[in-house]
Amino acid sequence: MPRRIESHFIQGPVGRLEALLEEPEDREPVEAALVCHPHPQFGGTMHNKVVHRLARALRRSGAVVLRFNYRGVNMSEGAYDHGIGEVEDARAALSWLLNRYPNLPYTLAGFSFGSRIVLRLCADLPGVSRVIAVGFPTVYKDTSYVDRCTAPRIFIQSTNDEHGPLPDLKALVDKLPEPKRLITVEAKDHFFGGALDPFEEVVAGLGPAVPVQAAP
Repeated sequence: MPRRIESHFIQGPVGRLEALLEEPEDREPVEAALVCHPHPQFGGTMHNKVVHRLARALRRSGAVVLRFNYRGVNMSEGAYDHGIGEVEDARAALSWLLNRYPNLPYTLAGFSFGSRIVLRLCADLPGVSRVIAVGFPTVYKDTSYVDRCTAPRIFIQSTNDEHGPLPDLKALVDKLPEPKRLITVEAKDHFFGGALDPFEEVVAGLGPAVPVQAAP
């Protein structure tokens, strides 16, 4: 079965969003995953190496993955909007993905700034199977939105993350209601330096998302 790789322009709130859709290499997709990239003002794009590994690992476990560039990044129209507009960009991208694959459970995943975006999006969105927050930056003190995300939350963090030190993240996760999980990867820095292979294996090892059960 040939692998599906498609480039798209998705209509976002302030113009088109550059996006890349990839299906699994060896099977029909069993879930859909939206992957969000790190901070656009510090060089973050959908081609970031951690985002690339995150997307590949999700495809290995059976997901069709949509990555996209926020407004103002590369060929996406608009300008940086301090995380507010970027959440709406993610919402538009997710809507496009779910319209394309309406019968699949879906995961929200993001790295660094992207982990904040997907947790904010989850906070007011029903039906999320899980959220995978990679390299969550605890240096931003407002984390109230994390409490409002009721989907299972999986945090994956480098043991030497300078933007999200483990003691700070553990204190945050300990206070959250279930379901939650914190996984650490022995790495040099925020970008999983020297440990991209183990990081990818951790994500692939999560397996596909479990569909959300409808209320009786």
